Parts: sequence; C-alpha cells; structure tokens
Amino acid sequence: MSDSQLDPRPSTLGPSLLVGQSGGATAVINASLIGVVDAAREARSFARVLGMRNGIEGLLGEQFIDLTAHDQATLDRVRLTPSASLGTGRYKLKDDELDRALDLMTAHGVTVFIYIGGNDSADTAHRLAVRARARNQTLTVVAVPKTIDNDLPETDHCPGYGSIARFLANAVRDATYDSLASPRLYPVKFVEVMGRDAGWVPAAGTLGFAADEADLLPRIFLPERPPASTDDVLAAVAADVARRGFAVAVVPETLRTATGAHLGGDVPEYVDQFGHPYFPSPGLALTRLVAEQLGLRARCDRPGTIARMSMSLVSAVDLAEAYALGRAAVARALAGESEIMTALRRVSDAPYRCEVTTVPLTAVANKVRPLPDAFIGADGTSLAPAFRTYALPLLGPDPVPFYGRLD
Repeated sequence: MSDSQLDPRPSTLGPSLLVGQSGGATAVINASLIGVVDAAREARSFARVLGMRNGIEGLLGEQFIDLTAHDQATLDRVRLTPSASLGTGRYKLKDDELDRALDLMTAHGVTVFIYIGGNDSADTAHRLAVRARARNQTLTVVAVPKTIDNDLPETDHCPGYGSIARFLANAVRDATYDSLASPRLYPVKFVEVMGRDAGWVPAAGTLGFAADEADLLPRIFLPERPPASTDDVLAAVAADVARRGFAVAVVPETLRTATGAHLGGDVPEYVDQFGHPYFPSPGLALTRLVAEQLGLRARCDRPGTIARMSMSLVSAVDLAEAYALGRAAVARALAGESEIMTALRRVSDAPYRCEVTTVPLTAVANKVRPLPDAFIGADGTSLAPAFRTYALPLLGPDPVPFYGRLD
C-alpha cells in the first residue's frame, strides 16, 4: 500500500477510524486489518479509515495511509498477504506522550481507535482509553488480538497461533523423518522455536504426528516445566539416542533451568522498549554441549520469523477468524463498546466452532496465559491428549500429509 495524500483539514471531514498493527507480524494480521477496513467502509459511519504506519510511531509522526482510497481488489490481496502491510513496531508510548497522541487523534477527527496486537498493544490501547476518558475526549478504543505466542488470557486462542502451529507441525515432523534416516550422520537435532515464556508454540511441534508415528514423537521442553539443569537436558537426549538411535527435541528460544538460568547465557543480546529481553540461542548452546559432553554430532534448526509469518502453510481457520475479529471490532465500536478486546469463545471441539465475544482490556493488558497443566504430559516433556483436542482444529483442514515407512 502506498501513502495517500491526506486532506489538510482532516477534522472538518467528519469522524475517522484509526487502525494500527503492532508487534511481531504474522501470516494473518493483515486479515484482521482488512476485516476492520471492510466493516468500517460497509458501515458508512466514517469519513475516512486511516492506517498508522509502523504502529503507534505512525500516530506520533502523523504517518497515515487513507485506506478509504484503496480499491477492493487491492484490499482483498492484502488480506491474503503475510506480514503487516501498514508496517509494525514495538514502540512503548511514554506517559508524557499520551496527550500528544490523543491531540493528534482529535486533529485528524479520530473517534474510534482499533489496535491489532498482543499483550503490549493491549496495554497501549488501555492507557490511551483511560487518558481519553480522564480528558473527557470522545474516543472508542478496541483491541484486536494477535500473537503467535497464544498467551493472551480470556480468549480461546489468538490469531497467528493456528498458522505457526500448522507450520511447526509439518516442519518438526519432517525434521524428525530426516533424523530417522540419518542417525549416524547427526543423531541429535534441536528445533528452536519462538513463543516467549509460554509453551504453546513448542507444544505445536507434536501436532503433525499420527497415531502410528507415536514412536517418532519429539521431546518438548516447555517453559512451564523447566529442566532442573543443563545436565537434565543432556541426559534426556542421551536416553532418546540409546532408545531409538536418534533424538529430536523442540526447545523454546527462552529456555531456562528451574533456577532461572538461561541455557544460552544470561546476558541478553537485545532488550526491546517493553523490557522484553532476547537471549542467546539455547539450541546452539545445547548443540555445542552435546558434542563436548556426549561426543555426539548435533544440529540446530531455527525456523525463526519464517515460522511466524509463512503464508505457504497458513491455516484457513486462522485466516477466517482473524478477519472476523477485525470486523467485530468495528461492530462493537459502533455499538458503543470501548476499552475491550475482541476474543474467541469455544463452543465445541467436534465439530470445532468458536464464536466472537469481547473481554475488558484490563483483563488482557500485561498478562500472560501459560500452557495449562492439563495439556502437559506427566513426564513434563510430552503433551497430554487434551492439548491435541484443543489445538489440532486450529490448524485447519488437512494440516499434514500422510506418510509411510518401509519395514
């Protein structure tokens, strides 16, 4: 999308809706964006729908796209495009910037603000709503959930999770078949994945395996069940190699021991403006330790951002729900609801069905939902059947191909 020339007298045109995207881009965040745009245009309640460039920084810099100026064919293509077409960011709005942000909304005639993002974005939306209320400013604020981490509370799941789960279900299974074929070349493989401090993303590495592939299931190290020490990880790997000739282990990028020590090292390589530290790779550290202490060759696969936003393995369920949540944000705003996040409530597992609802922003902002105990296997490095029941429908129809093995 290219920037459109904005009228120099924006506040005289009538009410505007402002929408932005924030945090890590996903395969379906654009579907939520276009859900907002489509619903707003159909409602004919806004003079313009404005998109912020690069999250809240676009508001502060008055970098907007007039989304009402784009034809429907372009919007339909963007809906099926990965990443964040408005641009995204992780800028933490300072307390002394709240009034300027709200003044700029007034100057551009903004009466509805919709922010698509995760925990931190919900916090930003909530702070703006509270300050606007204190100033008696007319502003409706609605958040739309987005995070591959799937760690937002009060919603069954988050847009973005179904697609990264589908990607990893296929990638981890394929990586395991590679190890099955070549245990003498590199008997140990670590697959390092995103997911911050919750185990939803690592757990997805189990979802591609059919019942007759139970002997191939990888070991999953979860933030909710940290190993007592690095030695425990090495012992588990050695046991798997002894049992079946190879080991595949999925590890989160934040893996730490029960004492809180990060396996890749405790000095962060980067800290973002919301205070989230990014530590050295635990997978690479473990690869070196396996060679040094077990005398085994190991590899580390790190799908990284390609897993977070791959459109080639996008979940059709994820796409549809992301779009629906964006549309619902506009409908709820026009109904007079504010300081809320659109969310999903599960109606049934089989057949799978979720409905759109809303939750207060105060229940979401700066809160994290870990993987529940009921989803974790008794050994702490496997997943219980309840997790598969919950997660598999989110991957969409035919999530993995059928494989065969020669006896």
